[in-house]
Amino acid sequence: MTQEEGNEDDHVHQELSTSYRDPLIRYLHHVIRACVKMLAILMVLVIFLGVIDVFYHLYGYLKTPPFLLLNVSEIFEIFGAFMVVLIAIEIFINIRLYLGSNVLPIRLVIATALMAIARKVIVLDSTDLDPNYVFAIGVVTLALGITYWLIDDRSFQLPWVSTSDKGQS
Repeated sequence: MTQEEGNEDDHVHQELSTSYRDPLIRYLHHVIRACVKMLAILMVLVIFLGVIDVFYHLYGYLKTPPFLLLNVSEIFEIFGAFMVVLIAIEIFINIRLYLGSNVLPIRLVIATALMAIARKVIVLDSTDLDPNYVFAIGVVTLALGITYWLIDDRSFQLPWVSTSDKGQS
């Protein structure tokens, strides 16, 4: 009996299998994989444009008086632009891993979410903040950190989490 002929739980994360027994589903899997490849190409374009944006902002700040000096808010804006590019790279890696295996790289997805919330914390302007907003960011950060720790803990294994994506991020 092949894995696809087993029960539903056996292949819960065997998404987009190109050897699925039903020809219509197999064809649709090919179509979706082609769409994901297009998303990967578009993500590379977004990364390239993001790098150009970082250069543009950095050049713009450095050429205005006082020349070659950045103030704190400009540095935070450039940090934010850098982090957006790094998050886009992490998303590209998620897409690549999704295409390269039939296993959801959950650890990398959580790491990407942690990077996104870290970006939010790094560029946080503390002048006009609602305490509930800061509390919510703290709760999300804590929840993602605990989730990452649980998934990364070798003694705690979820049946649907691939151990092959350990060390990928």
